Amino acid sequence: MAEKTQKISLMALTAMVVGSMIGAGIFNLPGRFGTATGPFGAIIAWTIAGTGMYMLARVFQALAERKPEIDAGVFAYAKAGFGDYMGFLSAFGYWLGSCLGNTFYWVLIGTTLGNFFPAFAGGNTTIAIVVSLAGIWAFHFMILRGVQQAAFINFVVTIAKIVPLVVALLFMLFAFNFDQFSENFMGGVGMPEKTLLAQVRDTMLITVFVFIGIEGASVYSRFAKTRADVGSATILGFVGVTGLMLAVTLLPYAVMPRAEIAGLTNPSLAGALEAVVGRWGKVFISIGVLVSVLGAFLAWSLICAEVMFAAAKSKDMPSIFARENANKVPANALWISNVVCSLFVVSTFWSADAFWFMLDMTSVTTLIPYLLVAGYGVLIARSGEGYESVPGERKRDQIIAWVAVFYTLLMFVAAGLKYVILVAVLFAPGTILYYWARKEMNAGYFNQRERIIFAIVLIGAVIGLVGLVTGRITP
Repeated sequence: MAEKTQKISLMALTAMVVGSMIGAGIFNLPGRFGTATGPFGAIIAWTIAGTGMYMLARVFQALAERKPEIDAGVFAYAKAGFGDYMGFLSAFGYWLGSCLGNTFYWVLIGTTLGNFFPAFAGGNTTIAIVVSLAGIWAFHFMILRGVQQAAFINFVVTIAKIVPLVVALLFMLFAFNFDQFSENFMGGVGMPEKTLLAQVRDTMLITVFVFIGIEGASVYSRFAKTRADVGSATILGFVGVTGLMLAVTLLPYAVMPRAEIAGLTNPSLAGALEAVVGRWGKVFISIGVLVSVLGAFLAWSLICAEVMFAAAKSKDMPSIFARENANKVPANALWISNVVCSLFVVSTFWSADAFWFMLDMTSVTTLIPYLLVAGYGVLIARSGEGYESVPGERKRDQIIAWVAVFYTLLMFVAAGLKYVILVAVLFAPGTILYYWARKEMNAGYFNQRERIIFAIVLIGAVIGLVGLVTGRITP
């Protein structure tokens, strides 16, 4: 009976995807894009990002259908396709990226409050950090009371946070100034000269960040009423949120000069609406941001714990994280996730630009599991496993998976070497958890290929630490 009450409907799974994707990033799209490019570059950037992420969503959908026995798909797919250590790195990377994303949410809460209370300015002041820590642990103890209760709250909050977005878009659509949009279209007045390629490249990490959560239904697949709901929820969530993000990016170009958009403080959508309707618009969007971010934090707290729990159940993480409390919540996994998130929050005190640094680190860390999922999609389509009843779909799915692989590799190039090295700094000590899990099973640690991979991670970590100590790499 307990297992039955834990099942989640298609609507609730879709809300998990939407709730995970609509969090902090969408409210900051105008300022980030305004700094980087005009509408023409933005359209190209969203075409690339939308195509790449749609292909990735299709990979998740195909794998949910072809490999229905694999739960918590993000890391489990990597393990099935590339071995134990790569499965661990995928699980650890996804979990770590989720913790970094949760940290970013609290930094955004601080910067939003900073628009009204100077003590919170920047999101990493002492008072901002204290409030963030209090919020993290308040949510922690709520989630411990039960997954079903938390999932219901997430569903309600998902609906509530879409309202300010829709209101803002309607007002900007009503105030649409074609002459202003045309002036901004190729770059605008008073902005530094930059090639179109550079403009598009500078938007790539924010597009990755706002698409994170597309796999929300896959991560929580063990709670789905039917496996088909996982793929359907992924596509439904992707299509709806992509339309919102495109509108949020482009409409501000039609109501104010690009130079002014680039100068907006975060959350920049609040400033864009203020330019149209006055001060109440900024207050309205700021309230929406707080609701949205708190909802996204709830969704990602659930995902953090679920990923760690599922990895421990499959013996890719130490067994201590596979324990559930009386409410069927993976309590130990939740504890370690929120401890790490708290440490990241405290570390922002020493960051020169905590807001964008946490966003970019989250994006790069999450790209690693995405790349491995896309790679596994290629392997399955090539082998034909699971396609016995639909052999005609193999070629199509293989092409889709290859496009997803190319897209994720392109995003690594756009991110730059700095963030890849900093990810290695976090991955190297994280391998201790892999040793712990393997020791519990009395299993070997690395095969020959995995030794090479670990050596690369270790070398990257050493380079990153030296760079941080010498100041050549700054957070």
